[in-house]
Amino acid sequence: MSKKNNTYIAFLRGINVGGNHKLPMSDLKNVLSDMGCTNIITLLNSGNVIFESSEKDKDLIESEISKRLENEFGFPVPTIVRTVEEIKSLYESDPFANIESTKDIRQYVSFQKVASKSDLNIPWQSDDSSFRILSDADGIIVSVLDLSKTGTPNAMKIVEEKYGKDITTRNWKTISRIIKKLT
Repeated sequence: MSKKNNTYIAFLRGINVGGNHKLPMSDLKNVLSDMGCTNIITLLNSGNVIFESSEKDKDLIESEISKRLENEFGFPVPTIVRTVEEIKSLYESDPFANIESTKDIRQYVSFQKVASKSDLNIPWQSDDSSFRILSDADGIIVSVLDLSKTGTPNAMKIVEEKYGKDITTRNWKTISRIIKKLT
């Protein structure tokens, strides 16, 4: 009887941003392939990768990807891994259903390496109402930034101050693209 592989999504933090920490997606695929991962699909250049693995411990996968990428590229690559079920559940919950979508609205999902709560009363909004945190559960923070109300979006700085730096954020459009790749 063959083992069924599990499908995971890895989110890498801080690569290919502003010309720093360059990590080609083809090289990322090679590292995952060398780890025994299969059906590897990268999405965008910002470190989103769907893959299958026979390993059932996602924390082990997370640390192994980070370790191998740092060895290969010479800089730390924080990695957060989620199961396909977790991402599908998030998507199906439609956390932005009541948010009007305009050209100035940014819908974000931040993934924590280890789930923790902040001292904020959720839902929370900044004094100028430009940034709102809608929810924080199971290591996932859902937030909205309104660029029409702020000139300098310090939203992710707020998230890091309240939840720590072991976090990576994706636009909801990226999550939607991942879901399309999974179907």
